[in-house]
Amino acid sequence: MIRLLLADDEDLLRSALSALLELEDDLTVVAEAADSAEAVRLARRHAPDIAVLDLEMPPADGLRAAEEIRAATAAKVVLVTRHARPGVLRRALAAGVSGFVPKTTPAEKLAEIIRAVAAGRRYVDPDIAASALTEDDCPLTARELEVLRASRGGASVREIAAEVHLAPGTVRNYLSAAMAKLGVTSRHAAAHRAWEEGWI
Repeated sequence: MIRLLLADDEDLLRSALSALLELEDDLTVVAEAADSAEAVRLARRHAPDIAVLDLEMPPADGLRAAEEIRAATAAKVVLVTRHARPGVLRRALAAGVSGFVPKTTPAEKLAEIIRAVAAGRRYVDPDIAASALTEDDCPLTARELEVLRASRGGASVREIAAEVHLAPGTVRNYLSAAMAKLGVTSRHAAAHRAWEEGWI
């Protein structure tokens, strides 16, 4: 029997996936978590064989939870995401994640992937893998990436300025330039996009 931990902040999706996977004779869900911190705590308590984690999950994210779970337990990790990006894939593989799948994956297919990962194999969605080989170069400068990296935790412009040793006005200029280049309307969206692409 393959013991699973499921973690997703969307209760309906998590409970539906749990019910579907429980229909499989060789899979059982031993714990469910609604955020990344709870996922790490429950992984330590239940020692599942596989942790199936949502990538976009507060308060940190599924990737951070994957790193902490792998450091604390022998569980293998499958990341599922609605917005898969090549940069995130590279980061996930570097962190030792064994499976990387979009949320559009049918439950039956996910069950097959879980079995493959439990048997020691890796799985990467072929469309995401293809994108990773053909992605565009980063359009942002080193300074723009630096201020986006500093803004990712929700810091104010003044806090970002203190961290990167620039004047607040200069930080605003770099953030505006990055937002324009990425075609987004907020610095948080710009930072998230840069993170998804693996630039920061």
